[in-house]
Amino acid sequence: MLPDLLTRGWRTLSHEWRRRQLADPSLRFLFEPPPENEWVSLDCETTGLDRRRDEIISIGAVRIVGDRILTSEALSLLVRPSRAISADSVKVHRLRERDVAQGLEPQEALRRLLHFVGARPLVGYYLEFDLAMLDRVALPMLGVRLPQRRIEVSGLYYDHKFRQLHGHEQDRNIDLRFATLMADLDLPRREAHDALNDAVMAALAFVKLRHLVGLSPA
Repeated sequence: MLPDLLTRGWRTLSHEWRRRQLADPSLRFLFEPPPENEWVSLDCETTGLDRRRDEIISIGAVRIVGDRILTSEALSLLVRPSRAISADSVKVHRLRERDVAQGLEPQEALRRLLHFVGARPLVGYYLEFDLAMLDRVALPMLGVRLPQRRIEVSGLYYDHKFRQLHGHEQDRNIDLRFATLMADLDLPRREAHDALNDAVMAALAFVKLRHLVGLSPA
């Protein structure tokens, strides 16, 4: 109980510090209490996996309300990078330079995303990478990193599978690959490496896992 209280206290202090550092007062809504029982599942496609040099080229996001995934109100944005997209990158996400030539500037894409997300917690599969890429845009623009609570789908899945192991079995590695996760949870697959498709699939996994592990909305 005490570690949970300390964690919540630290989270509150950090949240308040970032609110005070916010460079754009029009975005103070990011620090308001989130709507109850709502989340946003998020995914980004990028020019590569280098967090310091590569850039975002597409963003997909979908709201979750209770157990409903609001695909009819989803957000899908193309983002124009400042440098060429490598052939190896195109093989992964199938976005060519001409596909993103009319995309948004990163700052405008982030602003639209923030208005879509609001203060809702963010959900994703290996979300740390996506948020590291978004924070590179956010820091010079906002003066702070994105403040929303973050929920990692692979972490929920790990907790779910670990609870099923007993004794020496708990030393066994748990396969956290997305295809394995989706198949094990008996969830439908969409074409991968499309930002919106990946966000929707992560949302499906989250909705099922949050009941399996008893995740609190708070």
